[in-house]
Amino acid sequence: MKHAKFSDLDREAYISLATFRRDGRAVPTPVWFARRGERLYVFTENDAGKVKRLRNGSHARIAACNALGSLRGDWLEARGRVVDDPATSRDAYAALHAKYGWQMKVVDFWSRLAGRIDHRAIVEIEPA
Repeated sequence: MKHAKFSDLDREAYISLATFRRDGRAVPTPVWFARRGERLYVFTENDAGKVKRLRNGSHARIAACNALGSLRGDWLEARGRVVDDPATSRDAYAALHAKYGWQMKVVDFWSRLAGRIDHRAIVEIEPA
């Protein structure tokens, strides 16, 4: 993926989101994502490690991958942040529902049933 852009990831189901520990070590995680313009959105648990790491620093990188995290492309440098704006969160969920359809509805159903739906965070990723 020479000179790759976020739009090159549109046909992918997963990206590996690498966030960085304070000692500089990367922690990659395969995640669902949806693109709005030149930003990607990911949902995760509010207390997930990637959320904690992004609150400590915005440095991240992403690459196309499969569900198990095996890379399918080159790393792209990025910046990530936890979204705190309700309108942006709604737009992110709309994009995720548009991309994943019934699969996202199933995930939402089980999250609601487990009482975890209100414990989610949206992560916004932009090119570095």
